[in-house]
Amino acid sequence: MTRTNPVVSRRRAILICAGVTLAMGQRASAGRTQTSRDQTFPDVVDVKAKSRGGGVFDFDVTVSSPYDTPARYADAFRVRNRDGTVYGERILLHDHQTEQPFTRDLTGVAIPAGVSGVVVEGRDQKSGWGGKTLDVVLPGR
Repeated sequence: MTRTNPVVSRRRAILICAGVTLAMGQRASAGRTQTSRDQTFPDVVDVKAKSRGGGVFDFDVTVSSPYDTPARYADAFRVRNRDGTVYGERILLHDHQTEQPFTRDLTGVAIPAGVSGVVVEGRDQKSGWGGKTLDVVLPGR
């Protein structure tokens, strides 16, 4: 029976764990998502657009909010063109502290025929508009 030195075994285990942590940290940082501590604005993380016909669209928008106090929560999102023209906005009347990320809809948004895509962005009470936006290609356009 071979005995291993417990000090050497422990050091080897620590080095192995450190190497795994370093490797995981490098992978995670490349495609990492923000935590509420380092996220300034709410991020739009998913959008589903549906055409009603006649240039009218409905949007299901998923927002991740850096909620950290009752006075700071995602209080709106909007659908706009790249030039800044706003086609529709949804005002959110309460925080979503226990529901992160959360999905809400914005229905009946009229968008001119020449527009094939829009940008969806979020807002919070403290920081205003900003954060991760999503470009959405409008179905049927």
